[in-house]
Amino acid sequence: MNEPQQRKFFNFLLKKGVKFFIGVPDSTLKFFIDEASKKNKIIITTREDEAIGLGTGIALSDQKCLIFMQNAGFANSISTITSLVQLYHIPMIFLIGWRGYLSDDAPEHTKIGKIQPDLLKLINIPSKILNENNIEKNCAWAIDSINKNKTCALIIKRDFHD
Repeated sequence: MNEPQQRKFFNFLLKKGVKFFIGVPDSTLKFFIDEASKKNKIIITTREDEAIGLGTGIALSDQKCLIFMQNAGFANSISTITSLVQLYHIPMIFLIGWRGYLSDDAPEHTKIGKIQPDLLKLINIPSKILNENNIEKNCAWAIDSINKNKTCALIIKRDFHD
């Protein structure tokens, strides 16, 4: 997603009541993160499980939150997701930057990139891939999911290399 689309995406979620955007920076999400930073609506963490812990506390106080990370960080946090978020039915939106789905991405991203969709399915987290044509529709789906006390994931494909 390009810069205007990522900014639109952030502002749509903000208007729909997401008050906290927490996570580990990923350059795939750089404009989304920049928009959140400009509006002072972001909490940067050093680890994904730390972001999930903060998000859990926020969700338990009946506030909407989004946890952002790269797909490698998502893979690192599967135990926290299954043993905390899913076990106690904590509603949150995961925003995952999907690296490694392109055949020419850096080699350290290809394995996780290849299995990313399967990881989400294996732990029963419904997900939607965002693109310029479905931002509002898929964001509305995500808001509806957390309003129903469900966890979900929105995916942004990485279309460039650093």
